[in-house]
Amino acid sequence: MSYIQFENLNKHFGKNHVLKDINLSVEKGQLVTLLGPSGCGKSTLLRCLAGLEVVTSGKVFLDGNDITEVSARDRGIGMVFQQYSLFPNLNVSQNVAFGLKMKKFPTTEINSKVKDILDLVGLSEKLDQYPSQLSGGQQQRVALARAIVTEPKVLLLDEPLSAIDALLRRNLQIEIRRIQRELNITTIFVTHDQDEAMVMSDMIHLFNSGFIEQSGTAIELYSRPRTKFAATFIGNYNILTAEEFGKGANEKLDCKDVAIRPEIIHILNKSEDGKDQYHLQGTIINSISHGNIIRYGIQCQDFRLNADMIFEGGLPREEGEKVFLSILKDEVINL
Repeated sequence: MSYIQFENLNKHFGKNHVLKDINLSVEKGQLVTLLGPSGCGKSTLLRCLAGLEVVTSGKVFLDGNDITEVSARDRGIGMVFQQYSLFPNLNVSQNVAFGLKMKKFPTTEINSKVKDILDLVGLSEKLDQYPSQLSGGQQQRVALARAIVTEPKVLLLDEPLSAIDALLRRNLQIEIRRIQRELNITTIFVTHDQDEAMVMSDMIHLFNSGFIEQSGTAIELYSRPRTKFAATFIGNYNILTAEEFGKGANEKLDCKDVAIRPEIIHILNKSEDGKDQYHLQGTIINSISHGNIIRYGIQCQDFRLNADMIFEGGLPREEGEKVFLSILKDEVINL
C-alpha cells in the first residue's frame, strides 16, 4: 500500500456531491499536486485527509493505518492555508514554537528546533520580529516553518502562494521544493495554477467536477492530455474539431477533436513535402510578444491556430502575410 491512500472516497455537502469515488495514492517523500479550477474538489480532498472534513463514504489510509475516523489532532499532519493565520501578538520565534509548546516539548528542545527550522527557511535574522513587520513572502515562510517544525507525517499546502506577487511566487516555489526535498517530507500541494504545478510536482492529479480527470508527471500531462478538458486546462493547446482541421489539412481524421500545441506548428515561407506531416496554408492575423516567444494568430480557412516561435531578432512576420504551416502528425493529439 502507498504511504497515503484514498479508497472510493465520496464527500457530499447536502445535495452537492463534491468528491466522487476518488481513488488516489501518494508515495512517501513525493510532492504531489492537486490541480484544477475553483470548486473542483481539490481543497475538500485535502481537508478530508487532514481530518477537517468528515468523509461521506470511503477510506483514508496513512502509512498503512486507516485514519478515516481519527481526529485531526491525532493524524500528525501539518497544514499551510491561503491565509497564514499567524498570531499577530507573537514574534516569529514564538509563532514557530507554538505547536511544540502545545505538545509540551522541553524548552531547550523547542529553542533548538525553532533555530534549526528558521535557518532552513532563511529567517534566522527575523526571529524577534512580528508578522506586521514582515513581507508577504516572509510571512509565508513563517507559516511553513510552523507547519514543519513539529515533524508531521504529511505536509498539506492549500494554495499558500496565491496572494503573493509573481516574481516572489516563483522564488518561493523553488524554496518550498528545496525544503521539501531536504526534509524528504511527503507533501500534497493544491493549486489552480498549471505553471506552479509543472514547476513543483513529482506527480499531478488534475481534478474536474469532483473526479480525477488525469494523473501523471508534468511532462505526461502537458504532452499527452487524454481528454478535451485536460488539453484545455494544461498548456495552451489549439483545440479543433477533427472535421475542420482535416478540411484545412486536406486529410480525413478518425476522431472527434484534435489538440495541437502552439510550439509544434512550423511557419514556412513555402510549402514542403512530407507524408509524416500535416500541411496547411494561412494568413497572419496578429502577433503577441511573450518575452523570447512570439505567438502568431493564423487564420486557416474557417479556423484559427496559435503558433509559438522563438524570437531570434529581426522583424516579426506582418499581419496579412500568407504563410505555410507544417505539423508532425505524431504530435497532433486525437481526442
